[in-house]
Amino acid sequence: MTRPAPIRVVLADDERMVRTALRAILSAEPDLEVVGEAATGAEAVSLVREVGPDVVLMDVRMPETDGIRATEQILATMAEPPRVVVVTTFENDSYVYDALRAGAAGFLLKRSEADALVQAVRLVARSDSLLFPSAVRTLATEHARPRPAPPAWVAKLTGREREVLRHMAQGLTNAEIARRMEVGAATVKSHVAAVLAKTGTRDRTQAVIAAYEAGFLNGG
Repeated sequence: MTRPAPIRVVLADDERMVRTALRAILSAEPDLEVVGEAATGAEAVSLVREVGPDVVLMDVRMPETDGIRATEQILATMAEPPRVVVVTTFENDSYVYDALRAGAAGFLLKRSEADALVQAVRLVARSDSLLFPSAVRTLATEHARPRPAPPAWVAKLTGREREVLRHMAQGLTNAEIARRMEVGAATVKSHVAAVLAKTGTRDRTQAVIAAYEAGFLNGG
């Protein structure tokens, strides 16, 4: 049986000790491969374009170009960009929320246990559920920028799509949503695609952030 290709990861952090620790943890897993390191945001953008990883662990605060701007540049200039996970010291940080708004797929605390780090990389690579949904909800509660009126896409969602979006915000996978709604996985996948198209977002995280800012997940 052929083993699947490993998940290729780039590490971007201005602290060498942090990069060394992350590399040691990830390299111990047979399905993960660290393919490069960067010490600044500008280096991260250049490296990611060169090696085309699946996942980037991006420090949110770095010299030259911070993690937010680096994330924006990567997502804006690559046809098939990697999933970016920002790594931070502080959980309830406006920088982290800004990174999520910029397109990051999630965030990790630098004090996270090794197992949590590994599972987070695998989760975002699969793109099948929201990373740390309760933390995203807390960040949105503190830092979301509500609109004076709901955006047009809210009215365009069908009843099923609204239900799927709420389940997405809870961190459920497609399979879990399918069981909850008693429908097939293909149907859920179709609903998720419709939600992304109508919200104008690239992935589940961005759709959930958009939903919080629209007031949809606060009873809207």
